[in-house]
Amino acid sequence: MEQRANRLFLVIPCYNEEAVLKETAQQLLKKYQALQHNGTISPDSKICFVNDGSKDQTWEIIRSLHLENSTYTGLSLTRNRGHQNALLAGLLTVMDQADIVISMDADLQDDIQTIDTMLAAYQEGNEIVYGVRSSRRTDTFFKRFSAESFYRLLQLMGVEIIYNHADFRLMSKKALKGLSQFEETNLFLRGMIPLIGYKSTSVAYERHERFAGKSKYPLAKMISFAFDGITSLSIRPIRMISNLGIIISIISLLFLVWSIFTHYFGYTVDGWTSLLASIWLVGGLEMLSLGVIGEYIGKIYNETKRRPRYIIEEYLD
Repeated sequence: MEQRANRLFLVIPCYNEEAVLKETAQQLLKKYQALQHNGTISPDSKICFVNDGSKDQTWEIIRSLHLENSTYTGLSLTRNRGHQNALLAGLLTVMDQADIVISMDADLQDDIQTIDTMLAAYQEGNEIVYGVRSSRRTDTFFKRFSAESFYRLLQLMGVEIIYNHADFRLMSKKALKGLSQFEETNLFLRGMIPLIGYKSTSVAYERHERFAGKSKYPLAKMISFAFDGITSLSIRPIRMISNLGIIISIISLLFLVWSIFTHYFGYTVDGWTSLLASIWLVGGLEMLSLGVIGEYIGKIYNETKRRPRYIIEEYLD
């Protein structure tokens, strides 16, 4: 008996992507037609665009694409919930309809030809296939330095993350079922998905220049994203604060012994400079420590409220 071809869904979060959406849809449809012709994916495979509360004509374009060709489907959230929530909304919505899901960005920077390699890796028994950038030659020095520092910082803080991997990945239905069991509100999918387990691998690809529009991840947002990833998946910063407190306590004890020693032998020490420096140093460390602890408490507060991560306004099936 001939084995049925897998039903593939592409999930593509979109926020103000009117400048690139039609070109993206056209190129993806050509790729789908080639894969269907070869029998790699089933004829009823779909391309799902997720509208993350866009303020431009993104949702109207998705609607028109769906009317023109049933291969295109659309999902619209009631408001902007951020890339990670929009991506999760798409993944969990199509989970029961798809055999395989590939997530990618709408800006054509992810190489769509890599889809073939991902599907081949899935056929070899991998439930998760990560798309990993082979190089950053096209990036500016600052972009390359900040991006690589982002991954190294996360790894240093104990976050299990695939180096140079964003959100271009393949997941099987089994892996998606595993992801659906993670119920936290504070999402960092790049760190959550490796926690699922199952057999996985990585495939290398060259990331292209953005076809049109502007990047949705400037430096400030990348820093915030990294901080969210660390505090969502690691308690190492709090442990570092505890260790720092122990070190400062030991240093303070040594200074106390030194002060008693100098007083006993009658040495005169001015001490104002070291005293003021110590006050400023300890005060700054206390404020930093309170800020880190407050960040964790804030995340706990958000988790306990159990608010929905997203609300779907409309789904074009």
